[in-house]
Amino acid sequence: MFSFFKKKPQEPAPQANAPVTPAPTLGQEAPVAVATPAEIVAAVTPIEQKQSWVARLKVGLSKTSSNLTTLFVGAKIGDELYEELESALLMSDAGVDATQFLLDELKRKVKNEKLTEAAQVKSALRSLLLDMLTPLQKPLVLEQHQPLVIMITGVNGAGKTTTIGKLAKHLQTHGQSVLLAAGDTFRAAAREQLTVWGQRNNVTVIAQESGDPAAVAFDAVHSAQARGTNVVMVDTAGRLPTQLHLMEELKKIKRVTAKGMASAPHEILLVIDGNTGQNALTQVKVFDDALGLTGLVVTKLDGTAKGGVLAAIARARPIPVYFIGVGEQIEDLQPFNAQEFVEALLG
Repeated sequence: MFSFFKKKPQEPAPQANAPVTPAPTLGQEAPVAVATPAEIVAAVTPIEQKQSWVARLKVGLSKTSSNLTTLFVGAKIGDELYEELESALLMSDAGVDATQFLLDELKRKVKNEKLTEAAQVKSALRSLLLDMLTPLQKPLVLEQHQPLVIMITGVNGAGKTTTIGKLAKHLQTHGQSVLLAAGDTFRAAAREQLTVWGQRNNVTVIAQESGDPAAVAFDAVHSAQARGTNVVMVDTAGRLPTQLHLMEELKKIKRVTAKGMASAPHEILLVIDGNTGQNALTQVKVFDDALGLTGLVVTKLDGTAKGGVLAAIARARPIPVYFIGVGEQIEDLQPFNAQEFVEALLG
């Protein structure tokens, strides 16, 4: 679940045998501590929530999981199995490069380790996928900057504004004050949609009736500095990579934000729809080339998504996947965990 460790500025040096507090991050598990009986009872709910999340993720990736896992039932190790696996990986949106890499490594592993059973080959594939996806697992670090400025972009329909609302709620849950900047002035209802999320979470939204998106971001940074707000999230207009004038606008927002705070934006996140397959990889490449992405949020892994695109991203442009989402509820957005993801794919 969402957890991180706070580190107050200018803390005194820890005394002998005193616990050392790690840097705060969003997406790491808290260390185990001795709890009272009452605390143990209270801790049951997060565990149940975690189990529920994993179950929903498995349902979301069930289409790909079914295609992959059934290959190994009663199968013989040989060209036919590898051909069927190649087709299943391509159908999962893993892409040609990642698929070929996995097949080559799997064949090498089978040969070197002298694997003879289909179950062993499946286990070997699970290990290879985990090795491929683990570098994408990275927590979002909090409190390194005051405020932490996050610029969020993506094409229309990816779930960008909804993702901002969910992240705002989670950040608040973990003691972070949040301010939203309605920088999507291109879509008529975007400002109103963000305002609704702000009201729902009791979060201030900086907006202008007919303002320049870059000016909105600039004002939001200054407002957060004056209020002592922890996190600023800047919504930007959804756009296609082919809309060059809007891509230039994104670059302008980034430049003007830096004028408001020299080190900002500290994070530039791209929200991608998990159902769009290889098109999502194209978006990652184009937005990364234009802006220098620091992280991804993959949404809508809720039944029709194939999931393999994360393997394609890991091979072509290994940008950290901070969060994945499987539905519309706030708890349906969680930090990406490679182990959970691979288990949902291969069981």
